Amino acid sequence: MTGKELLLSAVKNEYTPRPAWLPFVGVHGGKITGVGAAEYLRSADAILAGLRKARELYRPDGLPIVFDLQLEAEALGCELKWAEKTPPSVVTHPLERGRSLPDLPVFDPTMGRFPVALEALDRAKAEMGDEVALYGLLCGPFTLALHLMGNDIFLQMFDHPDYIKAVLGFCASVGQKAAQAWIEHGADVVAVVDPMTSQISPEHFELFVAPAVDSIFDFIRSRGALSSLFVCGDASRNLEAMCRTAADNLCIDENIPLETLRDFTRSRHKSFGGNLKLTSALLLGDEDDARLDAIRCIDVGGSCGFVLAPGCDLPYDVPERNLQAVAEMAHDAYRREVAKRTIVAKTAAEAAAVALPNYRAEPHVIVDVITLDSSSCAPCQYMVDAVQRAARRLSAPIIVREHRISTREGLAMMSRLGVRNIPTICVDGEVAFASIIPDQNSLVARLETAIARKAKK
Repeated sequence: MTGKELLLSAVKNEYTPRPAWLPFVGVHGGKITGVGAAEYLRSADAILAGLRKARELYRPDGLPIVFDLQLEAEALGCELKWAEKTPPSVVTHPLERGRSLPDLPVFDPTMGRFPVALEALDRAKAEMGDEVALYGLLCGPFTLALHLMGNDIFLQMFDHPDYIKAVLGFCASVGQKAAQAWIEHGADVVAVVDPMTSQISPEHFELFVAPAVDSIFDFIRSRGALSSLFVCGDASRNLEAMCRTAADNLCIDENIPLETLRDFTRSRHKSFGGNLKLTSALLLGDEDDARLDAIRCIDVGGSCGFVLAPGCDLPYDVPERNLQAVAEMAHDAYRREVAKRTIVAKTAAEAAAVALPNYRAEPHVIVDVITLDSSSCAPCQYMVDAVQRAARRLSAPIIVREHRISTREGLAMMSRLGVRNIPTICVDGEVAFASIIPDQNSLVARLETAIARKAKK
């Protein structure tokens, strides 16, 4: 059985002789070939070189062509801010500037950087398509709608639900066109990556998101391809609704216990995957940390319908040796058993060395936002933006600090503040909003309460 056959069997919810291994190599492909993220995501040559090197180093059963949730947004008129170690971030929102849906361009896959990605797929298919399953990733309709509208979408969901349905319908049509392009160029699996769905209620997921994603999944199935729904953040409250969608496979990050996802998906006869810890194990840990986390996932996932994968796209600077350690665990049951018996688990965060402010004694309200990295994680970006906007509405000064758990300092702050989910807002050392972006009125009210407490002292 080839790696491709093994991975596709897993996505079809079938038994496999070993875990299917899917490293989500995005801009990390640039790191292992010596180019920055901005150059990597603009060049089919660079992307292909990264995929070749990833195949050589990590022995994957599947690979994504790119992991860039801004492709569709850029083509539709969103301006991007580029970085050297992360995918670009969206900085302008066309529908926030007085424009309406008819003002947006009609999307097609010849726009923006799509031709670059599709050329990379064509060439990867010719070189490795018989041995490695190739994934085409597209921006999910809710995340794309947020790119187009900005944070205003959360208020509009209550005030103008029919308009939001129209925007989601438009974004679903974009997703279908992107899926068609990926499939025509040879993608074996099309993944709808919709991280912002972790920020909404099950009722809003059912009302707005489910019809949109199902129209994409039905389209993918009608073209003979397999599909996956990939979310980031603590989407636990939406797991049941996600399992009712027409996706063949569900993937999550470390915010949701893998056991919970396994039980939900098995009751719906779907496959599942993800959950490797991006930061504490893969980025900041060593080979033993990576091995132990892989063993954890493999033990929970079992041998039916499970895909071992990181919780999101790999950070640029993940050490190659850590991913090779994960590959070793996926490919070799004997080495996995030896590692399980002999390695002592270690913690990546050095929380004891980090001193917290004396929040009560500080004259100003301090807001700590714990994120993966707001420059590359869409929910984190919009949560930080929400805090900054709320702070500007208040007369009393608010100190806003972002702590990225892509750093040891960030991990330590996460531990010291008792944060369990990403992203989370803490106000004066207390968890205020965990893994959900509050509306502006709720956030302002919470900050006003904190300001009033300070004034009484």
